[in-house]
Amino acid sequence: MNIKKIGLTALAASLVSVSAYAGEMSVAGSASVGVKNNKGGQTGKSITMGNQLTFTGGGELDNGMNVALSFVLDQGDDTTAATDTARLDTSPFDSHSITISSDAMGSFVIAGEGAGNAQSALDTTAAGDAWDNGFSYTAMAGSTANGSSINYTLPTLMDDLSVSATYTPSGAARTSTNAYAFTYTGVEGLTVSYGAGENGSTTVATSADVTTMKGSYALGSFTAAYSNTESDTGTGGTDEEMTSFKLSYTVTDNLSISYGEDTHETSGETVDEEFEAISVSYTTGGMTLSAAQYDASGLGNTAGVTGERWKLGASFAF
Repeated sequence: MNIKKIGLTALAASLVSVSAYAGEMSVAGSASVGVKNNKGGQTGKSITMGNQLTFTGGGELDNGMNVALSFVLDQGDDTTAATDTARLDTSPFDSHSITISSDAMGSFVIAGEGAGNAQSALDTTAAGDAWDNGFSYTAMAGSTANGSSINYTLPTLMDDLSVSATYTPSGAARTSTNAYAFTYTGVEGLTVSYGAGENGSTTVATSADVTTMKGSYALGSFTAAYSNTESDTGTGGTDEEMTSFKLSYTVTDNLSISYGEDTHETSGETVDEEFEAISVSYTTGGMTLSAAQYDASGLGNTAGVTGERWKLGASFAF
């Protein structure tokens, strides 16, 4: 009998095995319903409702670190199995991650899906992605933000400054990528952010460096916001730029209105795609009622091609 081999095998097993301890999980959800209508050759009327549950749990370890698990069930997400074998998600599971953090170390989020990256966390337009409302529109190419990733938020380096970074490993037809972002809130009412990421396509023409600049300033009842995202591709590719602004006014503690615009510019095209949004919301007793109107022009970079949508919604907090 090879005692040495048995001993080494047992040692190796002890090094790689992980003990699991039962813990408590909590479940959170929300209730919402909506009615929307698309005009101008779009999809017509439809009814929507919220259908997402988020399971969370965690606690503090004896060494002072905090560990938390988040897992989302979303019937509307990934309705077919993922085609990218590098991804760790399967319908209907969504946005699953483990967070390890401490005051001295900062925070690590190891995600199977849904965490995005440091840059993509900023690239929602100032107008709230007015373009993403059922129009015949091809979304602007962004940085690699799907699949597994490691997101790191540094501990506080200076007051009012947050710094984050992301590593996304390589997968089918893509290289590994990095992203980073800075957000500063040191002036009352002002928030300024900058982020940079990469589209890690192995095809030169579709690989890209993606940057986002964003800022908002609140003064009394008024808030103004601006954002700019650029995608600079490799040789033979198509460069894109999305600029956006939004003006909001708080009428009362319960009532607010806003107006915003997104403008999408594409290299080689003479017509820009433009999107407008006006919305109003009213909150009372844990219920929020909202209404919005969206208009698009220059769809497909073609003059005279337009789209229109209105939306009514109600959400409930309980």
